[in-house]
Amino acid sequence: MDLDNVLWMLTALAAVVVLLTRMRLSATGRQPGHAQIPGTILNAHTVLGVTALVVWIFYLTSPSDALGLVALVVWWIEVVVGILILARWLPGAGRHAAPAVDDSWAEGPYLSILGHVGLLLGVIFFTYCVLAGKVG
Repeated sequence: MDLDNVLWMLTALAAVVVLLTRMRLSATGRQPGHAQIPGTILNAHTVLGVTALVVWIFYLTSPSDALGLVALVVWWIEVVVGILILARWLPGAGRHAAPAVDDSWAEGPYLSILGHVGLLLGVIFFTYCVLAGKVG
Protein backbone atom coordinates (compact mmCIF):
# COMPACT_ATOMS: atom_id res chain seq x y z
CA MET A 1 0.00 0.00 0.00
CA ASP A 2 1.26 3.45 -0.94
CA LEU A 3 2.27 5.74 1.96
CA ASP A 4 0.02 8.52 0.61
CA ASN A 5 -2.99 6.21 0.87
CA VAL A 6 -2.09 5.35 4.46
CA LEU A 7 -1.82 9.05 5.33
CA TRP A 8 -5.21 9.80 3.76
CA MET A 9 -6.86 6.87 5.58
CA LEU A 10 -5.38 7.98 8.90
CA THR A 11 -6.59 11.53 8.15
CA ALA A 12 -10.12 10.21 7.59
CA LEU A 13 -9.97 8.25 10.85
CA ALA A 14 -8.75 11.37 12.67
CA ALA A 15 -11.76 13.26 11.30
CA VAL A 16 -14.05 10.53 12.64
CA VAL A 17 -12.44 10.78 16.10
CA VAL A 18 -12.87 14.56 16.16
CA LEU A 19 -16.49 14.30 15.03
CA LEU A 20 -17.47 11.45 17.36
CA THR A 21 -15.81 13.11 20.36
CA ARG A 22 -17.80 16.25 19.70
CA MET A 23 -21.05 14.35 19.20
CA ARG A 24 -20.58 12.07 22.20
CA LEU A 25 -19.62 14.74 24.71
CA SER A 26 -22.13 17.33 23.55
CA ALA A 27 -24.99 14.80 23.39
CA THR A 28 -24.39 13.56 26.94
CA GLY A 29 -23.49 16.95 28.38
CA ARG A 30 -26.94 17.34 29.94
CA GLN A 31 -26.81 13.99 31.78
CA PRO A 32 -25.33 13.37 35.18
CA GLY A 33 -22.33 11.13 34.74
CA HIS A 34 -18.94 11.00 33.15
CA ALA A 35 -19.34 13.74 30.54
CA GLN A 36 -18.83 16.74 32.82
CA ILE A 37 -16.54 18.57 30.41
CA PRO A 38 -16.97 22.36 30.24
CA GLY A 39 -18.31 23.61 26.92
CA THR A 40 -15.31 25.88 26.36
CA ILE A 41 -12.91 22.95 26.59
CA LEU A 42 -15.07 20.86 24.26
CA ASN A 43 -15.30 23.76 21.80
CA ALA A 44 -11.52 24.30 21.95
CA HIS A 45 -10.97 20.60 21.31
CA THR A 46 -13.30 20.67 18.31
CA VAL A 47 -11.80 23.87 16.86
CA LEU A 48 -8.28 22.49 17.28
CA GLY A 49 -9.31 19.22 15.64
CA VAL A 50 -10.93 20.91 12.66
CA THR A 51 -7.98 23.30 12.31
CA ALA A 52 -5.52 20.40 12.45
CA LEU A 53 -7.50 18.53 9.80
CA VAL A 54 -7.72 21.54 7.47
CA VAL A 55 -4.03 22.42 7.75
CA TRP A 56 -3.04 18.75 7.42
CA ILE A 57 -5.18 18.29 4.29
CA PHE A 58 -3.63 21.41 2.73
CA TYR A 59 -0.23 19.97 3.59
CA LEU A 60 -1.05 16.60 2.01
CA THR A 61 -2.28 18.25 -1.19
CA SER A 62 0.68 20.63 -1.54
CA PRO A 63 3.50 19.65 0.81
CA SER A 64 5.70 22.41 2.17
CA ASP A 65 7.98 22.09 5.17
CA ALA A 66 6.49 25.09 6.99
CA LEU A 67 2.90 23.92 6.51
CA GLY A 68 3.82 20.43 7.68
CA LEU A 69 5.37 21.78 10.87
CA VAL A 70 2.35 24.01 11.54
CA ALA A 71 0.06 21.01 11.02
CA LEU A 72 2.13 18.93 13.45
CA VAL A 73 2.04 21.62 16.13
CA VAL A 74 -1.75 21.85 15.89
CA TRP A 75 -2.09 18.04 15.86
CA TRP A 76 0.04 17.71 18.99
CA ILE A 77 -1.93 20.39 20.83
CA GLU A 78 -5.13 18.61 19.78
CA VAL A 79 -3.85 15.23 21.00
CA VAL A 80 -2.74 16.63 24.36
CA VAL A 81 -6.10 18.34 24.91
CA GLY A 82 -7.92 15.15 23.89
CA ILE A 83 -5.88 12.94 26.23
CA LEU A 84 -6.45 15.40 29.09
CA ILE A 85 -10.20 15.37 28.43
CA LEU A 86 -10.14 11.58 28.27
CA ALA A 87 -8.20 11.37 31.55
CA ARG A 88 -10.73 13.62 33.27
CA TRP A 89 -13.63 11.71 31.77
CA LEU A 90 -12.56 8.19 32.77
CA PRO A 91 -14.31 6.51 35.70
CA GLY A 92 -12.13 6.66 38.78
CA ALA A 93 -10.60 9.96 37.71
CA GLY A 94 -11.61 11.62 40.94
CA ARG A 95 -14.41 14.07 41.55
CA HIS A 96 -14.77 14.97 37.87
CA ALA A 97 -15.97 11.57 36.70
CA ALA A 98 -18.92 9.45 37.72
CA PRO A 99 -20.55 6.43 36.12
CA ALA A 100 -22.52 7.20 32.99
CA VAL A 101 -26.27 7.17 33.39
CA ASP A 102 -27.16 6.43 29.77
CA ASP A 103 -24.19 5.67 27.52
CA SER A 104 -25.65 4.03 24.43
CA TRP A 105 -22.50 4.27 22.29
CA ALA A 106 -20.46 1.69 24.13
CA GLU A 107 -20.19 0.19 27.56
CA GLY A 108 -17.77 2.46 29.38
CA PRO A 109 -15.03 4.65 27.94
CA TYR A 110 -13.46 2.01 25.69
CA LEU A 111 -14.53 3.60 22.40
CA SER A 112 -13.03 6.92 23.50
CA ILE A 113 -9.82 5.26 24.66
CA LEU A 114 -9.52 3.47 21.30
CA GLY A 115 -10.11 6.70 19.38
CA HIS A 116 -7.77 8.91 21.36
CA VAL A 117 -4.93 6.41 21.69
CA GLY A 118 -5.36 5.66 17.98
CA LEU A 119 -5.15 9.38 17.21
CA LEU A 120 -2.01 9.65 19.36
CA LEU A 121 -0.41 6.82 17.38
CA GLY A 122 -1.55 8.41 14.11
CA VAL A 123 0.00 11.76 15.06
CA ILE A 124 3.23 9.99 15.99
CA PHE A 125 3.18 8.45 12.50
CA PHE A 126 2.35 11.85 10.92
CA THR A 127 5.31 13.34 12.79
CA TYR A 128 7.64 10.64 11.52
CA CYS A 129 6.44 11.12 7.94
CA VAL A 130 6.84 14.91 8.01
CA LEU A 131 10.22 14.99 9.78
CA ALA A 132 11.62 12.17 7.64
CA GLY A 133 10.43 13.86 4.43
CA LYS A 134 8.21 10.95 3.41
CA VAL A 135 5.25 13.11 2.30
CA GLY A 136 5.09 14.37 -1.23
